Amino acid sequence: MAKFLFIQTEISGLYVIEPKVFADQRGYFMESYNHREFCENGLDMVFVQDNQSKSKKGVLRGLHFQKEHPQGKLVRVINGEVFDVAVDLRQSSETYGKHFGIILSDENKKQLYVPEGFAHGFLVLSDEAEFIYKCTDYYYPDDEGGILWNDSDIDIAWPLDGIEQVILSEKDKRWSLLKNTEIHFK
Repeated sequence: MAKFLFIQTEISGLYVIEPKVFADQRGYFMESYNHREFCENGLDMVFVQDNQSKSKKGVLRGLHFQKEHPQGKLVRVINGEVFDVAVDLRQSSETYGKHFGIILSDENKKQLYVPEGFAHGFLVLSDEAEFIYKCTDYYYPDDEGGILWNDSDIDIAWPLDGIEQVILSEKDKRWSLLKNTEIHFK
């Protein structure tokens, strides 16, 4: 019996993953990851690190990537709601520079698999959100890169209704536009 529905997006390698949720009057149970079932669906990555963040409404984290040690990420929200975005940075891809956005929440329990070669970020839509993700490579602080969240060439329609102010880290305020960013992903 399948525990997940794997939905290929219009960008190759980028998947929305919907876990099967068993709910009753006590609450719910679900598997958030199953190596065998992921492999059977062509996602045979190995995760080496788990991360978690908590952010308040209006916080935008991203758009991040690692230059020499790209990370694939399996992302989900365990409390609250975010608008999650992945941007294809693979220069040989037909969808280079294109993005995909989806609402992830503790209610819908959807996950997004973002493969290596993508920039990733999210905007918190609820009062607060707890965001967790598995990575296929370790984090190297000196290897970090990023793209400005509001790059007009990428044209992400961030859902800003109800967001009084977008809250960025100092680092995220300084990223460049995609056309000015050196990227070496194939």
